[in-house]
Amino acid sequence: MTSQAGAGPRQSSTRREPISYEAAPPRVRAVYDDIMQTRGVNWVNNFWKVLAHDPVTLERLWQNVKQVMAAGALDPLAKEIAYIAVSVTNGCGYCIASHTASARGKGLTPQQLSELVAVIGLANETNRLATAYNVPVDNEYL
Repeated sequence: MTSQAGAGPRQSSTRREPISYEAAPPRVRAVYDDIMQTRGVNWVNNFWKVLAHDPVTLERLWQNVKQVMAAGALDPLAKEIAYIAVSVTNGCGYCIASHTASARGKGLTPQQLSELVAVIGLANETNRLATAYNVPVDNEYL
């Protein structure tokens, strides 16, 4: 489909506007408060504000993020780097921006980001070639 001249880009029918803190019902505000307290910030980003249209998903996903992204066998910067790599591969501009900002806050340098982007590009190219040629996995890797 093409849009009419001058009409601008088409918006997805699933697009939702962010729900501000002031407009949020108590259940959503409780999650917003936890996000701000956990992250040590005084604001909630638009991703969470859009998910607030579905409080069940908002609560579930926030709990999952707190668990998965917490320090563990991988440090928080390593987890942010992995998140950036997947976000670039999936083409999620929002996640690229938010997780790059978070990684910078955890010490990611401009040089590290440049090398990361080079690795992402290389991995995507070699993955596609291996998939296209159906390269058998070496026994030594199994």
